[in-house]
Amino acid sequence: MDTLSPEDRSKRMAKVRSKNTKPELRTRSCLHRLGFRFRLHVANLTGKPDITLPRWQVAIFVHGCFWHRHKGCQYTTTPQTNSAFWEEKFKSNLERDRRVIADLVAQGWDVIVVWECQTKTEASLRMALEPLLKKRGKLIEFD
Repeated sequence: MDTLSPEDRSKRMAKVRSKNTKPELRTRSCLHRLGFRFRLHVANLTGKPDITLPRWQVAIFVHGCFWHRHKGCQYTTTPQTNSAFWEEKFKSNLERDRRVIADLVAQGWDVIVVWECQTKTEASLRMALEPLLKKRGKLIEFD
């Protein structure tokens, strides 16, 4: 059973941001320190990737583990109330993610998904970005 009233739950859910989240800000900061310059939320690309590196043809999505169902992650929980709604919500999120990534790849973009839990430490974030760093010849040793 939900411990919050429907009004309180609604207020809490309304505060969930889709842009400029802490994991996204950490990822942008790391990329900037590594010398990459990028664009944010490019509207003319499928799915409006969180970060795009046009020079490298790379789109980066910073996914929340809860919303995008990061397998095996401690943050991938399922609410016990209104479970039918949540199952459908998660299913549609995953279908949209697959479709968006496939469209971007078909357009010639490389896609990297950075998970929220990977942004907790600099080392894990750099490991998540390693495909970009290797591909672009910017592999930097971890501190």
